[in-house]
Amino acid sequence: MNRLSWQRAVIKVGSALIAPEGRGCNPKLLQPLAQFIMRSQQAGKDVIIVSSGSVAAGRQQVPVTHRPTIAEKQAMAAIGQTRMMACWQELLDRPCAQLLLTAGDLHDRTRYVNIKNTINQLLKHGAIPVINENDTVAVDELKVGDNDNLAAYTALVSQADTLIICSDIDGLYTADPRKDPSATRLDKVFNIDDKIMSLAGGAGSAVGTGGMLTKLQAAKTCMGSGIQACIINGHHKAVFEALSKGKLDGSLFCPSQAPVHARKLWLQHTLKSRGTLIVDGGAKEAVCGRGASLLAKGIVDIKGNFRVGDAVTVEHNNTAIAKGLVNYNSEDLLSIKGFNSKDFESLIGFSRGSEIIHRDDLILLASQSGLHSESS
Repeated sequence: MNRLSWQRAVIKVGSALIAPEGRGCNPKLLQPLAQFIMRSQQAGKDVIIVSSGSVAAGRQQVPVTHRPTIAEKQAMAAIGQTRMMACWQELLDRPCAQLLLTAGDLHDRTRYVNIKNTINQLLKHGAIPVINENDTVAVDELKVGDNDNLAAYTALVSQADTLIICSDIDGLYTADPRKDPSATRLDKVFNIDDKIMSLAGGAGSAVGTGGMLTKLQAAKTCMGSGIQACIINGHHKAVFEALSKGKLDGSLFCPSQAPVHARKLWLQHTLKSRGTLIVDGGAKEAVCGRGASLLAKGIVDIKGNFRVGDAVTVEHNNTAIAKGLVNYNSEDLLSIKGFNSKDFESLIGFSRGSEIIHRDDLILLASQSGLHSESS
């Protein structure tokens, strides 16, 4: 087994543990996890739960014989949320606080910071945050889409050092162990490349390990941000007993770098890019090699329509090299690209400063992160 040391963990719990029969909460399978959480708190550690199961918990109260509509699922979730929270409250016997999020909450910097502050205050006062996607109001464009990735974003916003994903499988395998007896578990993963992703059963894959794709996406997000992630079998009591002793019976995904500054985590992972700035080699060297701000002189083309303060991607030779918050809108940038800042007033009638993207609002993307540590 791997050793696992941590101080603040996000634990993702799926519907199969909350409501194993798909109809109402059943705390039986959650007892070992609850005991582990309480022991961890007693040891001075912080635990945040990302919990699925609200729809399953409320399904019996909205009986349908057909495939539920979106509105019917949202009604199930609205009823199920209170039942799910009551289940956690009873299991943990300490204050549990519910936070319902949408993707829009994570994309907005002010709300992102408010989420972080709320989580910190809850932990400070000994409460356990229980987070779920706000299924009662979210529509597709406002959804994170799955609780594995929501758990990864929660790890980022809460500045956790560990993500623990409870699954119905013992970790990541070379094949589906339920179908292939020769499958072996990968106990430690240092890089999630295309070969590793193929184990999740992507298009054209014969390997498919069922539900593993979003778990690997979540692990990859965490690894690139200095957060360790692991996949364990949440159905086995012995797994949680081992965790209490600092031992991991599962797959460990080792972070590729030191923890990243919180603002840059938000910028890199949760803010949607609204356009693209194509730059020359000089601008790439300045941004990636010297950690400089992006200036108009090095911009050769612009794609998309965006406003001041929007996130944009920076490209060189068809490769995304950075992402940042832009100080000029797309219309103005079309007029000042390629020029020095002293020319801005004559070209567009004003100046917001020489930096198109200031270095403090700029983060290098994975392929460039090793070139300049201050911007990675």
